[in-house]
Amino acid sequence: MTVRTVRTGRGAPAGRSAPGGRGAPAVRAGRRRALLHWVGVHALAVAAALFFVLPFVFLLLTSLMSDQQALTRELWPRTWEWGNYAAVWHTPGFLTWWRNTLLYAGLGTVLTVVSSVPVAYALAKFRFRGRRPALLLVIATMMLPPQVVVIPMYLFWARELGLSGTLWPLILPMAFGDAFSVFLLRQFLLTIPDEYLDAARVDGCGELRTLLRVVLPMARPGIAAVALFQFFAAWNDYFGPQIYASDNPAAWTLSYGLESFKGAHHTNWNLTMAATVLVMAPVILLFFFAQKAFVEGITLTGVKG
Repeated sequence: MTVRTVRTGRGAPAGRSAPGGRGAPAVRAGRRRALLHWVGVHALAVAAALFFVLPFVFLLLTSLMSDQQALTRELWPRTWEWGNYAAVWHTPGFLTWWRNTLLYAGLGTVLTVVSSVPVAYALAKFRFRGRRPALLLVIATMMLPPQVVVIPMYLFWARELGLSGTLWPLILPMAFGDAFSVFLLRQFLLTIPDEYLDAARVDGCGELRTLLRVVLPMARPGIAAVALFQFFAAWNDYFGPQIYASDNPAAWTLSYGLESFKGAHHTNWNLTMAATVLVMAPVILLFFFAQKAFVEGITLTGVKG
């Protein structure tokens, strides 16, 4: 088949505008608008990134200054004082604060996940009378501020059980589940098709085995998100250690100990910033390496009601 091209008087194909015709300015204007849009969007993105990054840059640079320069307006260190981190690390009590924080955040996260997963599984996949009121009760407890129950809880843990001056009043309640973790896991488990569970039951798996062999491997993103939320909350918790462990320096955590460190070195801003960097670094690194599972768990949560 021969295709013939019909040309206009100036030699341009029919249906097309000749170079320099009325279509060329419109094309150039469209490209200019697209370029301006690209520049504007990326400029806003860079400005937002700088807004969040610059405080951390200032924190890091100040931590590497000398005592005298940290009190000036200079932003760039004259000499890089890496020994500030060694001085903070060898501060009496700092390693104890680290161990206490790892115990509080690590053990608390494990207890929260282990206790919340079965409850969330029951609320998501079981059909029983009172399931909706039970879910509403879980949501209602999320709306209750912790300051409302702090006095009766303190009287119970400190006076009745004699655990004042320790972190156990903060760790042991996590073995009974967490309302936010239960709700988040329940929303994630709703995204798992029931056909997988039915196939496991047909193969002879009980509910516990189905939970361990089928549900948990598929729920890893949701569990990772819940674990990170709980770990971050425990790592940064200041209110709880202040209530239960303030009278025992051997039980202080990093968040509470950092306040004491700042009071003792209120004129040494370089050491205070170095201590802050050492407290923040594990959380930032953990989120950096686990952000894929975290984002996936949050994205897939709540797509079903």
